[in-house]
Formats: sequence, structure tokens, C-alpha cells
Amino acid sequence: MLAWAQSMTGKGVKPIVYLSLVTYTTGISLSKSEMKVVEQYLERNPELPKWDILICP
Repeated sequence: MLAWAQSMTGKGVKPIVYLSLVTYTTGISLSKSEMKVVEQYLERNPELPKWDILICP
């Protein structure tokens, strides 16, 4: 899977791909006020707003 992802290109640019071995805790979610802060950095696609987002630094 990693090799496949590394071989992809977008407009001639290859992605930076690495395997994360971190185990994350399940059941953690953000409050509405915390999510508002995060939403400032997200640009959602109007056709697929739940699944297609661009994260801006």
C-alpha cells in the first residue's frame, strides 16, 4: 500500500508517504467550539463536504 501511494503524482509532484506506528486512543472527539477552530483550516469541496477537504497550514 505504501509503495502504491508513493508512486502517485499530482501535477508532477510526488507525495511524501510514511508509515505511522502510533496507536491512537479511540472514542475521543472535539467539542463544537474546538471544532470551529479546526474548521478555519479546512476547505471543503461543496460536492463532497464530508469526505473531500483541503487542509491549509
